Amino acid sequence: MKCPYCTACETKVTDKRDCDSVTRRRRECLKCGKRFTTYERVELDLNVIKKDGRREKFLREKLFVGVDKNLQKRPFTSEEIDRVVDEIEANVYRVAKGKDIKSSQIGEMVMSKLKKIDKVAYIRFAAVYRDFADINDFKDELKKLK
Repeated sequence: MKCPYCTACETKVTDKRDCDSVTRRRRECLKCGKRFTTYERVELDLNVIKKDGRREKFLREKLFVGVDKNLQKRPFTSEEIDRVVDEIEANVYRVAKGKDIKSSQIGEMVMSKLKKIDKVAYIRFAAVYRDFADINDFKDELKKLK
């Protein structure tokens, strides 16, 4: 592992933590002494079947962008958002079992998670995901939340 500060190749792992689908390693450069964190993620070949039937490779980054966009200006740190995405991603892999998964299943997983952690983010996501046409759609969804 190269040090991002001095590009030396000699580093040591000072701490390691395993979470669902991520291994977090805290490292220290043996040359400059600076510390940094690396993350290992398992990548499986998984395709998402879109509404129009197209197949697309599952990309964690797209999932992160969608969740992050809905949690903007909400009381969440980037680490917390990362953990939320990790949980959804682990659930996607668990449900798919190495096969293709429908985009609608992923959307429902995201909605379910957002509903538990932040109602405003949930409504934001639902408005786009369920294609709300007018204010009545918002009212109906808010009634369900109460």
